[in-house]
Amino acid sequence: MKRLLLALLIGFGVSAVAQDPVKEILLKTGDGSKYANDNQLIVFDSTSVDVQESGLTYVWTHTLTKVLNSKGTIELGVIKYGYDPLSAFAEIKKAVIYKKNGQVVFLDIAKVQDYPAPARAIYWGAREIMLEVGRVEPGDAVEVIMFRKGFTYALLGTDDDDRYIPPMKGQFYDIVEFFGFNPVKIKTYKVSVPKDKQLQYEFYNGECTTSAWMENGKMVYLFSKKEILPIKSEPKMVALSDIAPKLLLSTSPDWLAKSTWFFKVNEDFGSFETTAEINAKVKDILRGASNEMDSVSRLTHWCADEIRYSGISMGDGEGFTLHKGSMTFADRCGVCKDKAGMLITMLRAAGFKSYAAMTMAGSRIDYIPADQFNHCVTVVKLRDGKYHLLDPTWVPFVRELWSSAEQQQQYLMGVPEGADLATTPISDPENHFVKINGVSELSAEGTLRGRITIAAEGQSDASVRGLFKNSPRSVWFQNVEREVLRLWPQAKITQVKYADPNDYLGMNIWIAIDFVIPEFALVSGNTLLFIPLGPAGIFKTYQGQLSFDTGIKERKFPFRDRCSRVVEIDESMQLPALKSLCRIPESIVSEGDAASYHGGYKLNNTILTFTGVAKFGKRIYETTDWPQYKAAVDAQNHFSEHAVIIEL
Repeated sequence: MKRLLLALLIGFGVSAVAQDPVKEILLKTGDGSKYANDNQLIVFDSTSVDVQESGLTYVWTHTLTKVLNSKGTIELGVIKYGYDPLSAFAEIKKAVIYKKNGQVVFLDIAKVQDYPAPARAIYWGAREIMLEVGRVEPGDAVEVIMFRKGFTYALLGTDDDDRYIPPMKGQFYDIVEFFGFNPVKIKTYKVSVPKDKQLQYEFYNGECTTSAWMENGKMVYLFSKKEILPIKSEPKMVALSDIAPKLLLSTSPDWLAKSTWFFKVNEDFGSFETTAEINAKVKDILRGASNEMDSVSRLTHWCADEIRYSGISMGDGEGFTLHKGSMTFADRCGVCKDKAGMLITMLRAAGFKSYAAMTMAGSRIDYIPADQFNHCVTVVKLRDGKYHLLDPTWVPFVRELWSSAEQQQQYLMGVPEGADLATTPISDPENHFVKINGVSELSAEGTLRGRITIAAEGQSDASVRGLFKNSPRSVWFQNVEREVLRLWPQAKITQVKYADPNDYLGMNIWIAIDFVIPEFALVSGNTLLFIPLGPAGIFKTYQGQLSFDTGIKERKFPFRDRCSRVVEIDESMQLPALKSLCRIPESIVSEGDAASYHGGYKLNNTILTFTGVAKFGKRIYETTDWPQYKAAVDAQNHFSEHAVIIEL
């Protein structure tokens, strides 16, 4: 800690023999006018990590935070830290308020509260420690020194300090974020590692100052960065950790070593041992299965639909060790790893080779083998000799076996031969189509009668099917009706037909709506003005691209959609006898590999047709893809904003 404090003093130009270095550091920060748009200023944020031979880590953090405005006083009213008592220990060692008038107030750490952390869906006994700071004023600062030991994920229950040793015993890793919601004057991270441990590290999305030296038989590394400003986010950008400065460290040699370890720890624990009851259920599920993929599909969807997502199961087997299939089968509930483990158990009972895999839903996994995982899935080896991904957590009542909302996502398989980090492929947009078809007749009085249908597949199917699956049957009609009334409140729905929402494996979803819309067209004398249903944006809810703000001219960061998709709109309208076509929006063609659009109107006698195809090629896009994506969405929006005008 002494050398770390020295680094902080040097960073602020403060003498090491200063009578009160914290006060002098505060004076060096000025009045905070430089950070007029921020609530707090992190004057310094320092971490010191001491790694033992076993992998056990002792961590000291030392922070000094200055309040800049009234919002900052509320945010700094309490000191709070969350931890998992199964694998970590945490305590506040010191907390001091430095008042702007020079007064120093030492908080009574005996008043620290330790209580169950708020939870939803996962109830694993996580806790929080909290210390009330009380009222602070702009210009005041709060210093906190904290100690903790342990790691994030629990493995098996043990006694004493053994519980804080990481699952991959003897190894160390850390993920250090050099970013946040408040500006930071200086952030330092120091780690001391036994000299025989080879530490890999890389600083991503920026640069930092690095130094290393030997001290007391250990190799010491120090990383520091000054003037870290909050990143101004963009709508629908990728995860902050994908683009903001961060440090990854690991003593694990490579992902192959992690893969084989992950395989072995679950095999040794017996996570996938079957039972007579499970065997009987598998036999029942597979009765009548026609082929290999039919069997895999049946078992995947049983685990997806019948195992409720709720993290209440406890006992041996946490973190990287999956609970035994017998436990999940009895509970009929669990989190992602339980659903994945249940599927592995059932697949093995059916004679398949199946294993667990880890992934990171929502952000990228970088190549330093630190444990950048938050999700567990299943892999199965089929007759083609290849491993195939399955995700029973993300496909309840979804026609896919692996959710394409997880495309372009890194994963690591725990297989006997070991595996390297891999990335899920892009799913063809045609696998996730939205097809909107309309046939209607417009009267001279402006009333429109007809039928509009929507059909969807893949992730689009799951979204449309949600009209039914997420609500009781008594409101299904209202849910469908709302899609029309959103644009035409005066509409009357005369009939609704749809595919069986519960038969999601039998066929893709479709909905047909018969309607009458009085005053659909704006009538002025002999002139009618209107926008057909498809171009107007009916079923906009199921076209994720239409939720993007295309007013953004340029993007600084990559962005993401829910999934790749193609939207096809075909509509024909019988017009009354007309004298002339006063205005019809021109056709638009916008080509691109990432996104494209082509569409427009045609008039054949009194039949007006509209055809439009918008294609969006992936889930995660680079900044260079934005012009194509924007152009395709703008084209759709153009037709929703420009009416057809006819004269009778």
